Amino acid sequence: MNRKPISLYLIIASISFLSGCWSQKELNELAIISATSIDKNEEGKYIKTIQLINPSNVAGGLQGGGGGQSPAVTVYSATGDSVLEAHFNASAKISRKLYHSHANLIVLSEDVVREDGLENVLDAFERDPEIRSTARVVIAHNTKAGDLLKSLTAVDKIPADKVNGTLEVTEQSRGVNLEVTLQDAIKALTSEGKEPVISGFSMNGDIELGKSMENVQKSELDTTLEADGVAIFKEGKLIDWYQDDMAKGVIWILDKIKETDVELDRDEKKNVIVYHVLRQKTKVSADTTNDIPTITIHVRAEGDVREVREPINLKDPKVLLELEKELEEKIKTQLVDTIKRTQQNKTDIFGFGEEVHRTDPKKWKKLKNDWNNTYFPELNIQVKVEAFVRRSGLRSNSILSNLKD
Repeated sequence: MNRKPISLYLIIASISFLSGCWSQKELNELAIISATSIDKNEEGKYIKTIQLINPSNVAGGLQGGGGGQSPAVTVYSATGDSVLEAHFNASAKISRKLYHSHANLIVLSEDVVREDGLENVLDAFERDPEIRSTARVVIAHNTKAGDLLKSLTAVDKIPADKVNGTLEVTEQSRGVNLEVTLQDAIKALTSEGKEPVISGFSMNGDIELGKSMENVQKSELDTTLEADGVAIFKEGKLIDWYQDDMAKGVIWILDKIKETDVELDRDEKKNVIVYHVLRQKTKVSADTTNDIPTITIHVRAEGDVREVREPINLKDPKVLLELEKELEEKIKTQLVDTIKRTQQNKTDIFGFGEEVHRTDPKKWKKLKNDWNNTYFPELNIQVKVEAFVRRSGLRSNSILSNLKD
């Protein structure tokens, strides 16, 4: 039997079921969005700002060519009664189709999330299939969200890359910020027993000068974008800002510390010893035996001595033991202060409720409705810290010790 005609017929028949490039998008027809932001005007309308990439200027700038004469991004803004309407109104200003798939940053105004809450703003972003769930979310602190996208940056041609890069660096090396994606924010919003924490960004300098190319043609910029603590939420609305040690305390408890510094006082002098944390692990457990659960936080930190500005003998085991005890007390105080302030705010940003739920689901059913306002502020929280000095850098004793001798 000759199978060739049958095979040829099947091949030809199958072609009719192929859809072809039905969803093709030509690059010269797209306006590629790198970041979006949401503000509100005095009339209560949403202001959506979009940061579009100018591909030729980005490429030219990377090659050291003529791209330096023109900005790598162009910014458009539009208003609307809803986030989606503002988006559609923005499309009327652009000759190309707005393309969200490359957007990796969403900036929200603190006024918007304080008044309307996260859920009312993020809903439109979550529903759009083009928007990546891995896009980072940040809160504009003491500035308009749109102005963050309009400020030009020097090292990173695209401001969105500057913000995301700064988040990565500060989370890695300082421990006072954390990366929160759209998916993370939605998960925290819908979680029982945990409230969102989102990093903040602010502008330092003249906002108007930051929008011009002259800002990036100087060795010292007129305007810079800076990571600025973390925003604390309750029931989806912003209620407080934590910065410096308070923000670091949050990151410790969330087990998000990768590296950070702990400064110690010595002989009534402030911050004369700097301990650099290289490894840490935070474990949280819940005891639900009593009516009010008991939460235990256990932190184990290992690191090096990185700076000494007082004579100290780091070869002496007793001195190292004393140093470790001081470190444990300093870290514990940092965590306890953060917990006290958060209990006063009556918002469980640490996920203690989630731990109670995992430990005792039946008890959690009784507590969850009044968790933030009644039970979380009354929790008995025990903090245990272990700190170890593993190395003292390239030198054992301080230069000051030799000079004193």
